[in-house]
Amino acid sequence: MTSDDIKDRKWSEEERQALRRQAARQAAGDDSDINFEDIPHLTDEQLAQMVRLRDIRPKVPVSVRLEPRVLAWLKSKGEGHLTRINDILRNIMEAEQRIAHR
Repeated sequence: MTSDDIKDRKWSEEERQALRRQAARQAAGDDSDINFEDIPHLTDEQLAQMVRLRDIRPKVPVSVRLEPRVLAWLKSKGEGHLTRINDILRNIMEAEQRIAHR
């Protein structure tokens, strides 16, 4: 089966209605009919290794003076301590913006 086969398929009215219902549930964020039981839970180690996905946007170079213990803490989290500074500041900025829009 190719993508053209799927694109050119003739859908019955019943199939179209089922697709519309599913699309409406998905758009509304209704996942009540999804069975999540077979999905394994993430371990504490897996959760600890997670990082926020970053948009690829140009950044402006700046010079920042940090307290030695703050820098040591950032570096203790692994590579990317400068990116982590940006992420922390962006999270604070976005939280402040959400509060301002309420």
